Amino acid sequence: MLEIIDLHASINGKEILKGINLTVREGEVHALMGQNGAGKSTLSNVIVGHPSYEVTQGKILFNGKDLLELKPEDRAHEGIFLSFQQPVEIPGVSMVNFMRAALNAKRKYQGLEPLSAGDFLKLMREKRRIVELDNKLANRSVNEGFSGGEKKRNEIFQMAMLEPTLSILDETDSGLDVDALRIVAEGFNKLRTPQTSAIVITHYQRLLDYLKPDVVHVLLDGRIVKTAGPELAFEIEKRGFDWIKEEQ
Repeated sequence: MLEIIDLHASINGKEILKGINLTVREGEVHALMGQNGAGKSTLSNVIVGHPSYEVTQGKILFNGKDLLELKPEDRAHEGIFLSFQQPVEIPGVSMVNFMRAALNAKRKYQGLEPLSAGDFLKLMREKRRIVELDNKLANRSVNEGFSGGEKKRNEIFQMAMLEPTLSILDETDSGLDVDALRIVAEGFNKLRTPQTSAIVITHYQRLLDYLKPDVVHVLLDGRIVKTAGPELAFEIEKRGFDWIKEEQ
């Protein structure tokens, strides 16, 4: 599904990614761990096409297509979704209008007719139940006045509506209490299929207890320096990252 080959990327002239190689297959969940500043969020932003980052070398292929040739919105329409570390508020734009515009833009890209108002609202009710998103929140402006947990839950709701094939969760567990973390993780798990994949960026084992990744990678200084199974996350929880540095 996703193949990243010798990816180098910079921001404001400073190289952050220094040769990333990563393959994500259908149905797989990959956890990406590492210290602050290692390049985890940079990688997610480069995949989705954030304009502040410059790719200086390498390739990103998604279902055989060269992502670097696609605009950010087309990458989303192709099936890539990013759950932001700090979701932004959009005052004056209702969740209903926001989601309907996003969903119908994707349908237009796919050559499909837009959903009618009735069908859209029916779909919205179905998906809202998956992540236990209160109807009052769904009818407010995007993220305006939401708590941290509500914002993250809203991100998973958006993912449910757009049905991406590759989801990137950038520290979705940041700032969540135990109950909010469980609801967000359970919502994500309900949306998993054998055809969908995910990259989960996190510092902590607690999110991975719910999501159960197939593969765990450690990113240090812009490179993936260690890859193993779920047991690697448990080892990091106990020992931190210094032992991995010492191995390099």
